[in-house]
Amino acid sequence: MPAAYIPLLLFSLLVLTFPVVTLVVFKCIRPGSRGGPAKFQPYECGILPETSARGRYSARFYIIGMLFVVFEVETIFLFPWAILFRTWLAQHLAAFALSYMFVFLGILLVGYVWLYKKGALDLA
Repeated sequence: MPAAYIPLLLFSLLVLTFPVVTLVVFKCIRPGSRGGPAKFQPYECGILPETSARGRYSARFYIIGMLFVVFEVETIFLFPWAILFRTWLAQHLAAFALSYMFVFLGILLVGYVWLYKKGALDLA
């Protein structure tokens, strides 16, 4: 039984050593950095920067981003369902599968309505 884990161990070692070896080799062969601290300043078409390059974003930006990711991941679940729907149609389970998908979409719709009422989707 332990002999069966030898390929897994070798693969794990390969996965761990490849990035480390690659980073070390490229650190050794890259040219030295020239330019000093001026090289790390933000570049705005040859003009001195007016403000810091690290601008602040409002919390609403991150909330909208998280909401987009959450609802996008939930809609990804529609693709396997759509692929399997033809099989369920042949097995006379289409009404059952369709009702479950309407329940799923209803939950998504309730989430969107709740977010709209809370004002999370407003631009202002």
